[in-house]
Amino acid sequence: MVEVQQLSKIFGTQAAVNDISFSVGKGEILGFLGPNGAGKSTTMKIATGYLPPSHGTVKLEGYDVQTDPLEVRRRVGYLPEHNPLYLDMYVHEYLEFIGSVHGLKGQSRRARVQQMVDRVGLGREQNKLIGALSKGYRQRVGLAQALIHDPGVLILDEPTTGLDPNQIGEIRTLIRELGQDKTVIFSTHILPEVTALCSRVVIINRGQLVADSPVADLGAKAAGETIIRAEFEQPIDVAPLRALPGILDVEAEAGNRYRIRAAGGADMRGAISRLAAQQDWILLGLRQEEQSLEQVFQSLTK
Repeated sequence: MVEVQQLSKIFGTQAAVNDISFSVGKGEILGFLGPNGAGKSTTMKIATGYLPPSHGTVKLEGYDVQTDPLEVRRRVGYLPEHNPLYLDMYVHEYLEFIGSVHGLKGQSRRARVQQMVDRVGLGREQNKLIGALSKGYRQRVGLAQALIHDPGVLILDEPTTGLDPNQIGEIRTLIRELGQDKTVIFSTHILPEVTALCSRVVIINRGQLVADSPVADLGAKAAGETIIRAEFEQPIDVAPLRALPGILDVEAEAGNRYRIRAAGGADMRGAISRLAAQQDWILLGLRQEEQSLEQVFQSLTK
């Protein structure tokens, strides 16, 4: 697992990361979100040992990135935002080299390289120079090098950048598979990826943590209010509806439809249904609107 405790990183007078804490367990895929400049990449670089923290700690599988940096590197696979590759090396040659850096030898290294080539879809490109590859295929090479030593923790900074829709689907499937037995943290600006892949989301803004929640609960926790749409067979007297505890306002719309504002996180549908029965209102429809992840992201990072 990954444990981040009271982590800060200060450059001069600017706090790029400001006292954030969260943890990610094995078998969990965490979406790490925030606007540009929020501190995501800085946090990831600290977690992989590329940057020292100013304050706080990060532990990967129980090893502190400051006191046990070599053990951390053995256990983490990292794909940075700007994928650094040796462009004058062939794909297969490069992966052999990365495997040797991680201590893989002989037949086991060759077998692992071939496994990674097949797994990330580099079969037709493995004998090409990396410099001759498209951006999407270079991204696949970066993902293969992050996986070559079979790490328990995988940290991916915008892993689908530059991929076409088919490639994005393939990489999402791979991340989903990896998340079954690894700890996966990945950042992205493609919010549907988070909904499709993640069990949890951490959002930071200006270096501070503003949300840490299961994806399904994020909208309710972030919303200042809940919107309920109700439709009745006939016009109703809205006064009893407004009098319900937790109801903020009721607005009549066309066709005996009503827009009901309730306190954030409250599910008032049961109370509204019971009130309708008491008032002999014929209720035709009742729907609670949920905020999209995009709306929640915007509200938290303004």
